[in-house]
Amino acid sequence: MASSNSSSSSLPPNVHVSTHPCLRAKLSQLRSRTTNARETKLLIHEIALIVGCEALATGLESVVDGTDQSPLGYDYDRDTIAPSTISLVPILRSGLGMVEALQAILPNPVPVQHLGLYREKTTLQPVEYYNNLPYHRPSASNPANAPGPSELAILVDPVIATGATACAAIDTLKDWGVGRIILCCVIASEGGLRRAAAEWSEGVEVWAGGMDRECDAEGMIKPGLGDVGDRLFLTMGK
Repeated sequence: MASSNSSSSSLPPNVHVSTHPCLRAKLSQLRSRTTNARETKLLIHEIALIVGCEALATGLESVVDGTDQSPLGYDYDRDTIAPSTISLVPILRSGLGMVEALQAILPNPVPVQHLGLYREKTTLQPVEYYNNLPYHRPSASNPANAPGPSELAILVDPVIATGATACAAIDTLKDWGVGRIILCCVIASEGGLRRAAAEWSEGVEVWAGGMDRECDAEGMIKPGLGDVGDRLFLTMGK
C-alpha cells in the first residue's frame, strides 16, 4: 500500500512512500528512544518485509517457466519471477538489518553484494570503504562463467537522510552496469528522497516506509530514528 497522500503527493513519480497502517504503527514504535536493540532489529525486519512486498509487487513480473504436478497428480503451470538475475545490495552496516526480509520475499536465493559507505562527519559526504561487486566480465580467458552485472539490484538501507550515500551507491551500481535499481528504506527525509530519485531517474525506483520533512545540521533526520547502525549493533557513544 504505497500511494500518494497530503505529504507525498508532490514527490517525483519514481518515489513511493508507504501508507500501510501496520507499517506506520511499527514505525512509531521504532522511533521511540526506549526501543531496545532486539526490538529494533525485529521492527526493521518487519517494516522491510512490508516495504519489500510493496516494491517487488511492481518491480518484478510473474512468468511461467514450465509445468509441474501437485501432490494429487494434477498438472499446473509453474510461475517464477523476472528478471532472472537479481542482486541484493545492503549498504553497510545498517543495511544488513533488511537483508533477511528481502531474502524471505524472493522465491529463489540471489547473490548478496555488499557496499561499505560511511558519512564523513564534517562534510557529510560519503566515503566508500568496501565493495565486493563482481566486476568480472566474460573474456577469452574467463568466458561464460564470469558473473556480470545483474539486471536488477535491490539496494537496501534503513535511512536515507541527506541522500548523499544513496546517490553514491546508485552511481556505483550504475557504473557496474545494472539494468535498474529498486532502493528500499525504512525512513527518509523528503530532500533525501528527491535527491536519490533524481540521481538516475529513468533507472531507479525508491520505496520508503515513512518520510520526515528535514534533517538537522548534523545530517540526521528529524525526528527520524537516530543512528540505526548504532541501535542495531549497540555501539552508541563510540
